[in-house]
Amino acid sequence: MKKSIALVALAFGVSNAFAQDLTSKKGEPFLPEAGDYMIGIDATPFLNYVGNFFGKTAANAAPTFNFMNGNKMILGKYFKDASTAYRVGIRIGLDNKTTKSYLNDVTETGVVYPSLPSQKEDSWKHNQTNIGLTVGLEKRKGKTRLQGFYGADFMIFGSTTKEKYTYGQTIDGTTAGLTGVTAANTSSLNAGANVGANANIGVVGQTSGRVASKTVGNGLGFGLRAFIGAEYFILPKISIGGEFGWGVGYMTGGKTKTSVESIGGTTPTNTTKDLTVKNGGHLVLDTDLNNTSTGSILAPSASLRLNLHF
Repeated sequence: MKKSIALVALAFGVSNAFAQDLTSKKGEPFLPEAGDYMIGIDATPFLNYVGNFFGKTAANAAPTFNFMNGNKMILGKYFKDASTAYRVGIRIGLDNKTTKSYLNDVTETGVVYPSLPSQKEDSWKHNQTNIGLTVGLEKRKGKTRLQGFYGADFMIFGSTTKEKYTYGQTIDGTTAGLTGVTAANTSSLNAGANVGANANIGVVGQTSGRVASKTVGNGLGFGLRAFIGAEYFILPKISIGGEFGWGVGYMTGGKTKTSVESIGGTTPTNTTKDLTVKNGGHLVLDTDLNNTSTGSILAPSASLRLNLHF
């Protein structure tokens, strides 16, 4: 009888020890519970910061809250219960910028130092929008601080790009100094792919040109991604973990419309022409780090993360 009581007491003590392992000394639970929310941040800056103290790195940069990947995808979870979580992610990226450049007026002649030629203003307006949404379901396993999880995400992504060029100098076949390749390359702002041969304008019979405006059609993508991962709770409701994914995605690029100004021919004349190119689709089946449809665009890559539950 005494042996039985001792065994029961020992079993109770062991189970109680394991139970206490999931609760802090203040009675706070380590693991997420029903109704909890979670956000994840890249743990690499924090680990580097601590590690550099021991490595005696001269410039130890303070850690920053970088969300899960470089594409500004913010992900969060809502726990239906201790073993089930709903995942939601959103990305809204707007990149609007204007570049201006001032070039000499090439129509002016006879300008002698210390006089300076008049300036013409060119501008380039670049507008890009990226919008992404992901929803998913996560199932969790484990009875200790080490938790495994798996599930799937559905993703949708859209993007569009618009560029508009305004040139202060008119190119035509009658103005001195504004003919041929020289006109586009020396009297227009070159933003990388809008003047001369860089523009790739493809106008038959024209020797030079520049882009007036360009719209990259609305890109639209869909993806389905399976994932598996694990996390360890170092403090109550604070864990370090990561996940790996594998998915299929399809993206279509829409149409690219370009309006170009060109000049050339035996009798140089200025011509404006609109060009339309249909962009193809992109079907990918691969792991996160190699999948541009379901990986680097929307999903978190296989990185170590710090997860905060509240």
